[in-house]
Amino acid sequence: MTHKHENHDHQHGAGCGHTPVKHDGHVDYLHDGHLHHMNTDGTVEEHAVPVSSVNPSSCTPKHNCGGHAAGHVHGPTCGHEAIPHGDHVDYLVDGHLHHPHGDHCDDHGPIERA
Repeated sequence: MTHKHENHDHQHGAGCGHTPVKHDGHVDYLHDGHLHHMNTDGTVEEHAVPVSSVNPSSCTPKHNCGGHAAGHVHGPTCGHEAIPHGDHVDYLVDGHLHHPHGDHCDDHGPIERA
């Protein structure tokens, strides 16, 4: 998923304050629950990590990475950065995507910081 982000005056880059992640052969930045890609002309595209064999969207009820307490609930103020994945939102926890699902978190695969 890619579309232009309108009215975005922040210039993402090294040291801009947003987490850089490797995505599809380039660097994107996590910004307020979005995955932003800076084009050379200064425009910003919104990207999403596609569902794939590397980043599946399957249920993994036995996932226990230790990245947070068992009772932790992901959401806008949970302390983990949101990242678009397919048609849903996951959270970046210890280098991989967590998807809240009932009473557990699913492991939706690795995300590499740039």
